Amino acid sequence: MRYYALDKLINLGEGYRKAFRIDQHQLLLVELDGERHLIEGRCPHRGHPLTAAAFDAGQLRCPLHGYRFALDSGALLEATEQPCRGLRVYELVYRDRDVGVMLP
Repeated sequence: MRYYALDKLINLGEGYRKAFRIDQHQLLLVELDGERHLIEGRCPHRGHPLTAAAFDAGQLRCPLHGYRFALDSGALLEATEQPCRGLRVYELVYRDRDVGVMLP
């Protein structure tokens, strides 16, 4: 596993949303309601980018087909077409003044 810095903590705040690509990993870092989440950056249903997703009450809604996922676990909550797997959720790592992730 290797550490990858994503952003400076000073840049994060309520409503923060930024996509990252590290090797084959597409990630989305968001801060909502005082909580930071690092999730897969594309919907597992059809691979649509989640940068324009709607967030409400700890849930994410994909802008393409309306699939809903839990932000904390990535669990699929609602499928509007065929079911798909949940979102991958990554643990954030804090180092000095940065936030990052450990990836293989």
